[in-house]
Amino acid sequence: MKTYARRFATAGSALVLAASGLFMASTPASAATSCLGSTCTGKDPATTTCQNDAKTVTTSILGTELRYSPSCRAAWARYPGGTDWVHTIKVENSQGNAYSTRFNGGGGGAVWTRMVNDKDIVSRACATDDGGYACSSWY
Repeated sequence: MKTYARRFATAGSALVLAASGLFMASTPASAATSCLGSTCTGKDPATTTCQNDAKTVTTSILGTELRYSPSCRAAWARYPGGTDWVHTIKVENSQGNAYSTRFNGGGGGAVWTRMVNDKDIVSRACATDDGGYACSSWY
C-alpha cells in the first residue's frame, strides 16, 4: 500500500509542476525583448518592450513623429500614415547613427524605423517627399 501511495504522490507532484508551467508560460508582452540605450540601436521597436511606454516627443512639418521610450532610452521615427506623399522617414542621433525606411505612400498604415540610442544624447525624425526634406526638432 505504501508503494501505491508513493507512486500516486509522485504522479500528483508531476502534474502540479506541469500545470504550474502552463501558468508561467511566456505571454506576448514578456516574449518581447528589452534593451537600454546603445543596446537598442538597430532593433525594431515593435519586437521590444520599448513600444510599451513610448511617446511622441516632436513631429516634423511633414508629419513624421519622433518616438521616445523613457525605459529604453531609445528613439525611432514613425509616420502614422494616411497620406501618400511622404516616401522616406529617418531617425538620426547626434552621434551620427541613423536608420531610414522607404515606403510607397498610398494612405496606408503606420511605418517606422529601427531604433537609435538616445541615452544622454539627442535624436530627431526626418522625412522626404516629392517636394523636399524636413526634420523635427532635436529631442
